[in-house]
Amino acid sequence: MTTTEAGGVTGTFSPRPGAAPLPRMIRAQAALETRMLLRNGEQLLLTVIIPTLLLVLFSAVDIIAVPTATAGGAGRSVDFLAPGILALAVLSTAFTGQAIATGFERRYGVLKRLAVSPLPRWGLMTAKTCAVLVTEVLQITLLTAVALALGWSPQGNPLVVVALLLLGTAAFSGLGLLMAGTLKAEATLAAANLVFLLLLVGGGVIVPLEKFPEAAQSVLGLLPITALSDGLREVLQHGAGLPWPDLGILAVWAVLGLGAAARFFRWE
Repeated sequence: MTTTEAGGVTGTFSPRPGAAPLPRMIRAQAALETRMLLRNGEQLLLTVIIPTLLLVLFSAVDIIAVPTATAGGAGRSVDFLAPGILALAVLSTAFTGQAIATGFERRYGVLKRLAVSPLPRWGLMTAKTCAVLVTEVLQITLLTAVALALGWSPQGNPLVVVALLLLGTAAFSGLGLLMAGTLKAEATLAAANLVFLLLLVGGGVIVPLEKFPEAAQSVLGLLPITALSDGLREVLQHGAGLPWPDLGILAVWAVLGLGAAARFFRWE
């Protein structure tokens, strides 16, 4: 900083005032979103505890008869259940958790204030997506460790698994943001939890689709949770290659969900 003869101040200040670089703002917001997500007891129950308990319970107790044949011969219940529980983890974080958290942020005016900050709106959504991905990595790591301890023997190509998980995350994130941006917070809370329970039962996560009537199977097979759980099961249980039908269903849901969220999301 320099001083003129008239006593005025010219030159530059250090530190220089102004917005931080965009990547730094997104990283900071993503870190904040992740901490808020992990500190929320209800979110931890939904994203970590419930999937883990379901995996352990249904793997240890033959409550529902599930197909256990694998590429190598006879398998165990956990070989069928683990892929479905991984799909459930993505649903709980990318859809249910994100919808509820974003809905209440919108109600309390948090999104409105963030929308006028130096961080652009697309940067805020990018930060939220990063927080979801970080949480999913922690979920999948924990669930994989538990499943392996229960005797899980995964097959297939890990890159295909990653592709399925990313497409599933995109699909559920779009649907969750669409719900949070169009409904009131209380309605979002009720609807998101209801959808979670319905998809848990009817999405092929724990109960095989073969247990439902044929007419229902054709409809349930088009759901994103069914495509994700079946795709993961084809790869991890049966050692299949690219499950193109399931990838296609997830891609369609991702495009429709994200497109609708971008079009109809209301920040106030």
